Amino acid sequence: MTNNSNSHLSDNMNTQGEKEFWQLRLYVGGQTPKSLGAFANLKEICEEYLQGQYTIEIIDLTQQPHLASEDSIVALPTLVRKLPEPIKKIIGDLSNTEKVLVGLQIIEPVKKN
Repeated sequence: MTNNSNSHLSDNMNTQGEKEFWQLRLYVGGQTPKSLGAFANLKEICEEYLQGQYTIEIIDLTQQPHLASEDSIVALPTLVRKLPEPIKKIIGDLSNTEKVLVGLQIIEPVKKN
């Protein structure tokens, strides 16, 4: 699950020239294969692209269903980028690395002519 288009990586810097910190929240429904896969895929992406600049909070809605309303969760697993703003959401097992990177705005989408 790697992406060889590193030429399109954003610099992950805020407007003050400081490295941005990524606060990610992964909503899951127990320890299902899809939930475990989503976490493994997310961890791999973060280690490769956001080294030392992120936290991942796992919220198991089978244990804490009341937390679903906080981020308007309608499907599982769902990844929510809390920081940097704006908030972004991605639903699914996060197996499409490029889609996750673009969705979280870690890389810019490749423009087609």
